[in-house]
Amino acid sequence: MANVLFTNVRILDATGTQPYPGEVLIQGNRIARVARGGRSVPVAGVTVIDAAGATLMPGMCEAHTHFGWTNSKTLDAIQKLPHEEHTLWAAQVAKQYLEHGWTSCVGAATPKPRLDCVIRDAINSGQIPGPRYLAASQEITVSGSLGDDLLPHLPFPEMSFGCIVNGRDEMLRAVRMFLKYGVDSVKLNLSGDNLVPGADAKTTWMSDEEVAVAARETKVRGKRLSCHARSSESVKQAMRHGFDIIYHASFADEEALDMLEAKKNEIFVAPGLSVIIRLLYEGEVVGVSNAIAKKMGYELELEAACKSMKAMLKRGIRVLPGGDYGFAWAPHGENAKDLEYFVKYLGMTPMETIISATRWGGQMMMHKDLGEIREGWLADLLLVDGDPLSNISVLQDKNRLLAIMKDGEFCKHPEIRSQRSRFVA
Repeated sequence: MANVLFTNVRILDATGTQPYPGEVLIQGNRIARVARGGRSVPVAGVTVIDAAGATLMPGMCEAHTHFGWTNSKTLDAIQKLPHEEHTLWAAQVAKQYLEHGWTSCVGAATPKPRLDCVIRDAINSGQIPGPRYLAASQEITVSGSLGDDLLPHLPFPEMSFGCIVNGRDEMLRAVRMFLKYGVDSVKLNLSGDNLVPGADAKTTWMSDEEVAVAARETKVRGKRLSCHARSSESVKQAMRHGFDIIYHASFADEEALDMLEAKKNEIFVAPGLSVIIRLLYEGEVVGVSNAIAKKMGYELELEAACKSMKAMLKRGIRVLPGGDYGFAWAPHGENAKDLEYFVKYLGMTPMETIISATRWGGQMMMHKDLGEIREGWLADLLLVDGDPLSNISVLQDKNRLLAIMKDGEFCKHPEIRSQRSRFVA
C-alpha cells in the first residue's frame, strides 16, 4: 500500500456536507488527513495526484448483488451453466463491479451452494480482483414458489435455481448446510414474484414454523438473515423473525411500515427497482412488451414499491440501491442506473442517493469506518470526472471514474501519471 495525496479535489464526503475543495491524504489503507482548501500536508514519500478539480467520493456499495446471475432471459437458464464455467463467470462479474465503482457488494443469493463463498474467499486472498463482498446462500424456497424450477420428469434438486425445502426438518438441513459452507447471510424467499405463474408478488409462501427454525439456526451461528419479500405479509413475517435485510418490500402496508420503523436501526431495505422498471419499459429484449408486463402486474408493483419506499424514507428507514442485476433486460454493469431511479421514482435528492450508496452501504457491510471520507476511515474512494450532485447519471459511465481505490490500493490508476515526491511542503 502506497501513501497517496489527492490534491485539488472537490470532496464529496457523504456526510451530507456540501462538496468543498481540498486535499485527502491516504496512508496504508486509511484516510490519514482531510484538509479544506489548498493547504498541502507535509509527508515524506507520498505520491501526489493533482485531480484538477475532479470529485473525490467514497466507493459505492451494491446492496443486492448476484455475481452468479448470467444475464440470462430466465431464472432456470442461470442454473444450467456448469459449475466450473459458473465460477469463472462469477469471478469476471466481480471484477466488472469493481471497475464500475462498486467497492463493496452484499450478496443477495447465489445459484450454486458454495459459489458466493468461493468468490468471496478468492477476492479476500487476492486470487481475483473484486469488491469487499458478503457471501449469500442459495435462495431457500418451497415447492411452487420463486426458485422452484424442477420439472416433473427431471426431479433432480441440484438442477433447481433455488434450494427447495418443505417443512421444518428440510429447512434445518438446508440452513445448516449453507452455514457449514461459510455464508455471511442466509436468504429465504418468503413471497412469490410476478415472474412465477401462480405465485405472484402479493403471495406469501413459507410457514412460520419453517421461517422460525431458519431464523434461530442462523442467529445462533451469528450470521444474518435476508429475504425476498414483496408481499406485505412476507415483510411482517420477516420482522417477526428478526431478519436483517429485506429485499423488495413492494407492497408494505401501514402495519408492515410500523414494524420496519421499529427496527430501523437494525435493518436494511433494497427494493430492486431495476427488475420492475426495466421489464415494464425495456422488456422487449426478452419478449415482454409493455402490455404483457402490465398484465404480469409490474405497473401495479412499481406504483406500490415507490409508495412504500417513499414512506420508509420519511420514517428514517435505510433504503439502498441494488437492483437484482444480471438478467438479459438488466445486465451486470448497469447497476448505477439504480441511483437515477432513486432520484426519478423515489424523489430522493442526488445527495441522499449517494449517501444511501456510500454511508448506508458501509453500515450494511457491517463496518463502522467505511462509506465516508473521514480521517481514520478505510480508503475506498472514487475520483469522478464530473459532479454527481448535478448529474447523478455520470456514475453510470465507468470512463468517468478516473480512479478507483479499495482498501488503500488503486484498482484503477489515474490516466495522468502522478508525481512521486520525497516530501510535500
